[in-house]
Amino acid sequence: MAFNKMFVMLPVMLAARKIDGEDPEVVFMLRCAYAAVQTVAVLTVLFIYAKASAAAKEGGNAVKIYVPPPPQPFQDPNAKTQYQEKLLSEHIQKTALGLVGSTLFGICMTVGLHMWKGMIVGLAIQSVMCPFNLAENALVSAVFLKGGLANLKEKKIFGEKRRDEITAQDEIVDGEGNKIVLKKEIAGKKDSAKKETKSLEDVLLDTWDLGADADVKPLMGMLNKKNVNFATKDNGWTAIMIMSGLGAKSAIGAMRQLKDMGANPEKTDQEGWNALHWAAFHGSADAAKVLLSKKDYDGITLGLHKVADKEGKTAIVHAKDEGNSDVVKVIEEAEAPEVTGGAADGLRKRK
Repeated sequence: MAFNKMFVMLPVMLAARKIDGEDPEVVFMLRCAYAAVQTVAVLTVLFIYAKASAAAKEGGNAVKIYVPPPPQPFQDPNAKTQYQEKLLSEHIQKTALGLVGSTLFGICMTVGLHMWKGMIVGLAIQSVMCPFNLAENALVSAVFLKGGLANLKEKKIFGEKRRDEITAQDEIVDGEGNKIVLKKEIAGKKDSAKKETKSLEDVLLDTWDLGADADVKPLMGMLNKKNVNFATKDNGWTAIMIMSGLGAKSAIGAMRQLKDMGANPEKTDQEGWNALHWAAFHGSADAAKVLLSKKDYDGITLGLHKVADKEGKTAIVHAKDEGNSDVVKVIEEAEAPEVTGGAADGLRKRK
């Protein structure tokens, strides 16, 4: 059961009313306490905003999620739960920006009332409640209590659902409350209902949404030599990128099938990531081996390990940043013959 901060706020409000606002020493101490707490709060919020901005730029967070609304009093218990369709990367950015805005607005309001009306109750309450207010924010909680903002798609810090988790008891709406009908069939519909034909892009994105639990057969069944390097419209993702970061058991075999079709691991998405970047960031050591192996994609010869994305990061930098030491080891071992100048294994150096 979630902690209810009202159990703290009510006693604090009652106690704050008994503070002697005419005593200059008391007022001075309250001002110092408020200034110290809010300074830490502002620094914390700015740190969260920087981390969230970086997370929003990650290719793996450009996926659709379905976010539940805040709980409302007197809500009809029999009503369908409404979920808003959002892009995870955009929702991260907006939540961080909202946190900064609400924190600064609260400071301006409290200080303004104190300077204009001499109110000290707000100083006392906010000095105590500020940490509790911050802890309620999903991003703050994730950074300090849930290991950071890596793998947000799996952590579900916003209480969201994926497309495949939506049931007949859920209702999808847009930002204005208009109902959205999903293309994907949801649980509860009759088995005889006709399923809408999906495009290659839909199947590719659905495969990525399912992560390690994905069945790659539908996607592989749609791919051939002509469309194997198809890239999604918004993000420029290709099948080899998806398989490199997916982590599903059948992904490695699929990668080798894609090679036979002519998959190009050198293609980059909108963030400048090639397939090796995907494997490095998502911790898929087996995928990195396939991409770098001489008998598979021969990524060292292609120079996949040397490509820097739009942030100037190579694949090994992403692997180190995410703590994926097994991928770091794979890349370093593959680079070793090139670094030592050995040509016995057939890996040529790029000029």
